[in-house]
Amino acid sequence: ATARLMREAGWQVIRIQQARCCGSVNYHLDQHDAALDQARANIDAWWPQVLQGVDGIVVNASGCAVMVKKYDQLLAHDPHYAEKAKRIVSLAKDANDLLADWVEVLGPRLKAPQGPVVFHPPCTWQHGQRMGPHVMEPLKKWGWDIRLSPVESHMCCGSAGTHSLLHPDMAHTLRDRKLGHLHSVEPTCIISSNMGCIAHLQSGTQVPVRHWVEVLDAALV
Repeated sequence: ATARLMREAGWQVIRIQQARCCGSVNYHLDQHDAALDQARANIDAWWPQVLQGVDGIVVNASGCAVMVKKYDQLLAHDPHYAEKAKRIVSLAKDANDLLADWVEVLGPRLKAPQGPVVFHPPCTWQHGQRMGPHVMEPLKKWGWDIRLSPVESHMCCGSAGTHSLLHPDMAHTLRDRKLGHLHSVEPTCIISSNMGCIAHLQSGTQVPVRHWVEVLDAALV
């Protein structure tokens, strides 16, 4: 869906098959050496395209994006990768960084959903990358009814990296509290930008929970 939106907006898309997990899960689990090996592997996979002058490295999951954007910090003392990591970070873009550009081109072709869509901004977006909810504002110009949770929109949904697996009682308590707020606007769909949040929230509701990229892709006419 991300690739289709990018192409429709006029971008050339190159997929690097050798790219691996960003390393964030291992990093959450204090497996730092394994996480750094994954970071190095990704840098190696992307590097030929970097040398050819790509404009950006687009990451469509905010949890992965915040990790990739920290490669320079994590590899700062690696003599073989420190400078490469700085270059990668300068090119790394969360898909959310590009939403306004895509909507400017594709706005007239994006059929607005019937009814409100409520947006859950992940912690990796709000706190990790310090993005605000204004990122979704461009869609309102084209008739999208995009809303935030009326209270506690800054709060974690409970997924919290690996907490939904390792600390389920706490994770489910936070999930149900978050869903109570999201349900209060009677949404037709809940959107987010991180797979952990999406899977965790969906486990507690019948309302569809989707990545916003999928929703935009489905709305494109």
